[in-house]
Amino acid sequence: MKKFFCIIGRFLKNHPIIAHLIYIMITGFVVMWITLMWLEHWTGHGDFREVPDIKGLSYNEAATVLAASDLQAVLSDSVFNTKVTPGQVVEQIPKAGSKVKPERAVYVIINAYSPRTVTVPNMTDISLRQARSIIEGLGIKNIRVVEVPSEYKGLVMAVKYNGLPLSSGMRIPITAAITIEVGKGIEQGDSTIIETTNEEVESGDDLGLF
Repeated sequence: MKKFFCIIGRFLKNHPIIAHLIYIMITGFVVMWITLMWLEHWTGHGDFREVPDIKGLSYNEAATVLAASDLQAVLSDSVFNTKVTPGQVVEQIPKAGSKVKPERAVYVIINAYSPRTVTVPNMTDISLRQARSIIEGLGIKNIRVVEVPSEYKGLVMAVKYNGLPLSSGMRIPITAAITIEVGKGIEQGDSTIIETTNEEVESGDDLGLF
């Protein structure tokens, strides 16, 4: 064995370039190994937490349960459902049972205490298709269309909530039932035409009206 190392030593001494390359490779390997060990320690590789099920809890209760597992609760959104208790957690991301790193944020969606409100723009003197598109774009689903007498067929005459016309800038709940009043136009036969006969004109002359 000693003879073997002597041979290797003489070889490297006679070939300094190869010796230098071997030195660089060994040094690189050592540095890489140290870096990987440091990263494993820093990132907590292999250290996971199981996300608990927090659906049905209030936000404060959910935050307490998550904190006990070294996780953080973050309120990300809310929905409104009359069948669910207000303030109750209805969804969580990641889902229960997921494996995550300690101090990971768990995003929570709760049931709101009241429906979200939206601001309505002016929607008169536009087509029914445009008005419906605007209302649906606000997230309102409950839409009713009623035709009303008007010479302008298909034109929106009024948009109402609880029987009252909506004006630009008003805020209404997203669960509102909206009524769109649209002109049905004047059909043939609806117009009343008054004809004046010559006899009526003559009688007007006799009365001194002309």
